[in-house]
Amino acid sequence: MSRITMNDVSVMSVQFVQHTFSHYLDTLQECGLRLIDLWGGVPHFCALDHPDGSSAAASELRKEIEDRGMRVVIYTPETLNYPFSYSAPSQALRDRTVAYMKTAMADALSFGTDRVFLNTGCHPRDLPREEGWERTADSFRKLCRKAEEMGVKLVLEQLQPYESNLCICLGDIRRMLEEVDSPALRVCVDLVAMEVAGEDLQQYFDAFGDRIEWIHYSDSNHMIPGHGSFGREKLEGYIRTLERNGFKNGIDLEINDSIYWEDPYSSVKQTAEYLRTFLPEK
Repeated sequence: MSRITMNDVSVMSVQFVQHTFSHYLDTLQECGLRLIDLWGGVPHFCALDHPDGSSAAASELRKEIEDRGMRVVIYTPETLNYPFSYSAPSQALRDRTVAYMKTAMADALSFGTDRVFLNTGCHPRDLPREEGWERTADSFRKLCRKAEEMGVKLVLEQLQPYESNLCICLGDIRRMLEEVDSPALRVCVDLVAMEVAGEDLQQYFDAFGDRIEWIHYSDSNHMIPGHGSFGREKLEGYIRTLERNGFKNGIDLEINDSIYWEDPYSSVKQTAEYLRTFLPEK
């Protein structure tokens, strides 16, 4: 059976949105973690800040990361909110979003990873959902054609109903994969959204098998493990389900709530301490 260890734990940098990227790296180093989910947004790294090309800036940041013995395992460019949309009626807005994500694929490779994270975002709720669904699938097909050329994996997660009216459950993910029909499109299971939908992790493995590429791990409401409502049995159970299914890509800590913005260091430290109660170091 495949084992998950502390060496397989990555940390999304989004909760450091009010701090420097160096503080994020210092935190990981102090907590004995080395795998990075690089959130693409201000003030850390944003392709929009480099209108003449962002690959050089990405390569420079990669050197800073690797000089510390760390590495980027997935790139998560910000697209959930304005000014991006895969589903908007505006063709110009959709084209801008697709172009931005194509740049993100090149940036990911410059960071040293072949994984780019995406989600559907939210279609305007006062417009017909099916129209937004079709436009999103069309946007994803365009991205997947480019991803196949570049050797990049696009990792799609489900969202919670307050975040989206498109992909919010296993059935939605299945439908999107079928309609886009590309080997480049992979699955991220967000454990919080999964629980909100009343689903369980084994159902996802039964449905998607080795197309599951990534796991967003946290307690309820994207809180520090042990601080939400899931409980230790469930939080450790996720790990054992991953192991039983031979999952080898570890877990990605998405401690993503504004209550942690002031002191993200403590959120990572407490999470690492909690995980060490049931995960071996290596």
